[in-house]
Amino acid sequence: MISVITPVYNGKRFIESCILNVMDQECPDVEHLIIDGGSTDGTVEVIKRYAERCQHIRWVSEKDRGQSDAMNKGIRMAEGNTLGFLNVDDYYSPGTLQKAVDLMKTLPEPSLLVGNCHMWGEDGKLIETNKPAHLDLTQLLSAEVSVFPFPVNPSAYFYSRSLHDIIGFYDIREHYTLDLDFILRAAMHVKPVYVNESFGNYRYLQGTKTFEDMKSGSGNVRFRQLIKKYRQKLTPAKKFKVFYFIILGKFFKFIRHDP
Repeated sequence: MISVITPVYNGKRFIESCILNVMDQECPDVEHLIIDGGSTDGTVEVIKRYAERCQHIRWVSEKDRGQSDAMNKGIRMAEGNTLGFLNVDDYYSPGTLQKAVDLMKTLPEPSLLVGNCHMWGEDGKLIETNKPAHLDLTQLLSAEVSVFPFPVNPSAYFYSRSLHDIIGFYDIREHYTLDLDFILRAAMHVKPVYVNESFGNYRYLQGTKTFEDMKSGSGNVRFRQLIKKYRQKLTPAKKFKVFYFIILGKFFKFIRHDP
């Protein structure tokens, strides 16, 4: 079974489309866990309406300590061996869940499976397609300047629930870089597997936590700080490899911008 976990707080605008997106996947072996943080905008009423007639939906609504706390609650509730996270304003491409189920069966336990993610703007136009094909830890740790893109959204990756037995749960003190921190912690213990398949769709919308964080510049600062923290944990040989990838990335950037 695959467990899709949706943390939400006051997400009435998108909660119905999120629920329907999981239903439209037509994956027979899925449960949808909706972890509501005590919404007051009508989100809970929508969840109730669908949960009453859809057995694959389980939910809880109570105050929490933020998104990381909600995600951890979902993990503890999950009955599936494979986990996926779908934020309320994101959505899966058609057939994603069944692809993930089938591919995870071919991988060792635990594993982290990463696909492509389409980023959409407020106007509904495609901004870019994130294809994080190079997921070695040293490549990830050179991501801010190199040619290797970092996975941008959890709608495009799935992993073994047992991975948390090794790396622990999400840090409830972290409210912004929790996804990035998870990817790096996971990559220290397993080799992430990339597939060139369309998995996730990420709406880059004004007013959302991520949009405002990146707009202010704070997001880039946090990202660099996180990268620096994990670089310090590397062996000298791996630090040298990161340095090599950084130089390589700067070279390619120079070539692309050289008139």
